[in-house]
Amino acid sequence: MTALEVRASVSLASIFGLRMLGLFLILPVFAVHATTLPGGDNATLVGLAMGMYGLTQAIGQIPFGIASDRYGRKRIIVIGLLLFIAGSLLAAIDTHVLWVIVGRAVQGAGAVSAAVTALIADSTRDEHRTKAMALVGASIGLTYAASLVMAPVLYAAIGMRGMFLLVALLAAAAIAVVLFVVPQAPPRSPERASFIDVLRDGELMRMNFGVFALHAIQMSMFVVLPNVLVGAGGLSIDQHWKIYLPVVLASFVLMLPPIFLGEKRGRMKQVFVTAIALLLIVEVGLRAAVVQPQLSFGLLVMLLLAFFVAFNILEASQPSLVSRLAPAGSRGAALGVYNTMMAIGLFAGGAGGGLLAQHVGGPAVFTAGCLLTVAWLIIAASMKNLPRRAERAAAPT
Repeated sequence: MTALEVRASVSLASIFGLRMLGLFLILPVFAVHATTLPGGDNATLVGLAMGMYGLTQAIGQIPFGIASDRYGRKRIIVIGLLLFIAGSLLAAIDTHVLWVIVGRAVQGAGAVSAAVTALIADSTRDEHRTKAMALVGASIGLTYAASLVMAPVLYAAIGMRGMFLLVALLAAAAIAVVLFVVPQAPPRSPERASFIDVLRDGELMRMNFGVFALHAIQMSMFVVLPNVLVGAGGLSIDQHWKIYLPVVLASFVLMLPPIFLGEKRGRMKQVFVTAIALLLIVEVGLRAAVVQPQLSFGLLVMLLLAFFVAFNILEASQPSLVSRLAPAGSRGAALGVYNTMMAIGLFAGGAGGGLLAQHVGGPAVFTAGCLLTVAWLIIAASMKNLPRRAERAAAPT
C-alpha cells in the first residue's frame, strides 16, 4: 500500500471506530444507569434507548450512500458527524430516559458508514482494498473490546452525561480528521447506474445476504453466549472482557495471512467460502457446548477465537467485494444497501435470538445459526472469483 492509501485507510477506520464507540460504549452500563432516571424503570424505554441508534442507522444508510455518490464523500461524512454531535449533546441532557432515546436516534441518523467505506474504496487499489477494509473490521472489534473495559471506568469517573459529552468531543475531532488528514480521493466516474440496477445485481445480492447473515448470527450468538461463559468458566459478566480482549486481538493476527494470500493470488473467493465454513463449524460446536455444559472451558475459548477469525475475514472481505462489484458511479448506493442489511441483521439476530432462547431454548439459537450459515454457504459457492486489478488490466479485450 502507498503512503496515501495507508493514511486514508487508517484515518477513515478511526472515524468508523468512533461511530461504533457511540453504539457500544453505553451498552455495558446503561441498564444500571437507567434506574436513576425518570422512566428508567420501563424496560421497553430502556431497550429503545439502547437500540434506537441501530434503527436510525438502518434508515439512513441508503440515503447517505446515494448522497455521497452525488455530492461527495467528505461533505456527507461531515454532515453525518455533525448529526452525531447533536445527538450526543441531546442524550447528555439526561434528565429523562426519553432524552436519551431522542439523542440516540439523532446519533444514528448521521449514517455515514456507507460513505466512509465508499471513500476507503475510492482511495485504495483493488489488490489492497481488503487490507484497508480489514482495518475497519479491526477498528470495530477493538472498539467493542475497549468499550467493555472502558465503560465501567468512565462511568465511575465522569458519569453517563460525561460519556456522551466525551463522544461528542471525539466526533468534533473526527471532523478535523476528515477535513485535514484524510487525503482527497481520485475523481469518481461521471457515470451513474440507477438504484434499481444496484438492487438487481445478483453478485451484490449475495453480499447483502451475507452481511445480513453474519450480523444476525453474531447478535443471536451473544444472546446465549454470556451465560454459557458464566456456567462453563465461572466468570461474572464484568470479567468477560478478559476473554474477549485477548481473543479479539489474537483473531486479528490470525486473519491477516489468509487475506494477504487470497489478495496476492487472486483467490479471495476460496478464502471467503472457507471462512463461512469455519463459521458453520463454530456454530455446531457452540450448540454442542450449550447442550453439553461439561465441555471444557478451553474448547469454548477456542471456538470463540475461531468465530472471531471467521467473522473478521468476512467483515473485511465483503465491503471490499461490494466496492468492486458495484455498478459505475454507484459505489455509495451499493454500500448503503449493504450497510442497511447489516443493521437489519443486527436487529433480526438480537430479536430473533431472544425469542428463540426464551420460547425454545439456547440450542435453538445455534440451530437457527447453522441453518442460516448453510444457506449462506450455498449462495456463496457460486460467486465470482474477482481477479486483481492488475490481472484484469492485462487481460485481452
